[in-house]
Amino acid sequence: MNSRQYVIGVDYGTDSVRSILVNAANGEELAESAFYYPRWGTGKFCVPANNQFRQHPLDYIDGLVFTIHEIIKNAGSEVARHIKAISVDTTGSTPVAVNEKGIPLSLTEEFKENPNAMFLLWKDHTAVKEADEINKIAQSWGGIDYTMYEGGVYSSEWFWAKILHVLREDKKVREAAYSWVEHCDWIPALLTGVTTAGDIRRSRCAAGHKAMWHESWNGLPSEEFLIKLDPLLKGLRKRLYQDTYTVDKQAGGISKEWAEKLGLTDKVIVGIGAFDAHLGALGAEIKPYYLCKVMGTSTCDMLIAPKEDLNNKLVKGICGQVDGSIIPGLVGLEAGQSAFGDVYAWFKELLLWPLQNLLKFSDQIDESTRDKIVKEISDRLIPQLTAEAEKLAPEETGELALDWLNGRRTPDANQNLKGAITGLSLGSDAPRIFKTLVEATAFGAKAIVERFINEGVKIEGIIAIGGVAKKSDYIMQVMADVLNKPILVARSEQACALGSAMAAAVAGGLHMNFVEGKNAMGSGFEKEYLPNVARSKKYEALYSDYLKLGNFIENELTK
Repeated sequence: MNSRQYVIGVDYGTDSVRSILVNAANGEELAESAFYYPRWGTGKFCVPANNQFRQHPLDYIDGLVFTIHEIIKNAGSEVARHIKAISVDTTGSTPVAVNEKGIPLSLTEEFKENPNAMFLLWKDHTAVKEADEINKIAQSWGGIDYTMYEGGVYSSEWFWAKILHVLREDKKVREAAYSWVEHCDWIPALLTGVTTAGDIRRSRCAAGHKAMWHESWNGLPSEEFLIKLDPLLKGLRKRLYQDTYTVDKQAGGISKEWAEKLGLTDKVIVGIGAFDAHLGALGAEIKPYYLCKVMGTSTCDMLIAPKEDLNNKLVKGICGQVDGSIIPGLVGLEAGQSAFGDVYAWFKELLLWPLQNLLKFSDQIDESTRDKIVKEISDRLIPQLTAEAEKLAPEETGELALDWLNGRRTPDANQNLKGAITGLSLGSDAPRIFKTLVEATAFGAKAIVERFINEGVKIEGIIAIGGVAKKSDYIMQVMADVLNKPILVARSEQACALGSAMAAAVAGGLHMNFVEGKNAMGSGFEKEYLPNVARSKKYEALYSDYLKLGNFIENELTK
């Protein structure tokens, strides 16, 4: 391969978008750039108390333009003519209502301030009722159970539940929406100049894991099933899609308009999009039976296995198993936790409340000093809590927590569930509660590992990527101790974006397949956490208590 053939990987996360420029020959990352969504950052279109989390497409567009300009500028403008392909990953399921031209309604004048016309972020849980209905009808209507490849439980975080919720809630959006598009499908369509919703190429990853798409029933759930769910869905299926594409395929060539906007040539190939965790697993060099944990605000746990090994086995309670959703030719299995880093962020905000809300009334210091104090304490809070928590042995505290602050994704999706802390005493200080929350997130991870194993899917190793994996030795060591398994941490700071870059290289024909692509572009691993045998044994007992508490909360307090 020519050593001057470059690709761009774009990673749309919850708070920001990151783009990297990578040499497809050797994986060298020439430049990177990040852009934090300004509208999202101010909380626009979101109502956390109602679990409503929406994002404006202009945040996505502004971030795309900014980051790609930045990486070209930082690498040198001369590299632009050697950029051959670009692929994107996004959060998901994050769908949006579009008109017949494939334009999100929120980009039109009438709907520019309407939250229901925005992208419904993955963690939007306004559709709990609709998810419950989907589960009930899928298992009772007498036809195919369309949730069977989704772990047998459909979630409010996913495509159909969100669509149905908005259609019921907003008549204007219902009447204007021609179709619905996932974020990971819309960006490639935008870049390639698609002007008709029906021409948008849909991601196998998104369709299979979140929209109940499967080849065996010729695509999406039947019209009969959808109408039985709600007559408002009548006719929508034919305006969506039947075919899906894996990430080694092309969405098309970049349009002249977008080539000019981004400073690229019009020869650039745009790859099919996918979800961030799936391409993050690719960037972390996932291999069969290694569980790749994307550890950020939530977790997504990815695993790949040969189709023949599974032998038509359906793993219960996960987020789907889809042929080719990560690597073509292998089945991708997904699980995860609805809150991970968000648990620690919640506790931090809880502790900071007096400073953020009461200090401003103090007459003893000026406004500038107050702001500096709040920032200083905010920056030091988690590191100091960590230092104190590390001094505590697993059995030293009596507190126990559940990690369900944003519901439970897996095993067995249930977004009605809430977090809990028990065993509190007058001695329960902030470091002890922080330790308990860290252990709870590790116990939630263990429940996922145990589900795979109990369903007959082996776990030979753990790979970790994401902000938490890179930043917290304490959390990672607790995770290794609780799982009682070594954990490898990928070297790349941007594993999801690197996975997108690998996908771009294959889609653009620079590598023949992902084995070749990973061998050439993989960054390897920077650290390994080994379990402490003594602590692992102690955590076994605490994990048993975690399961008992979870059963009590689920069975007794959510009836």
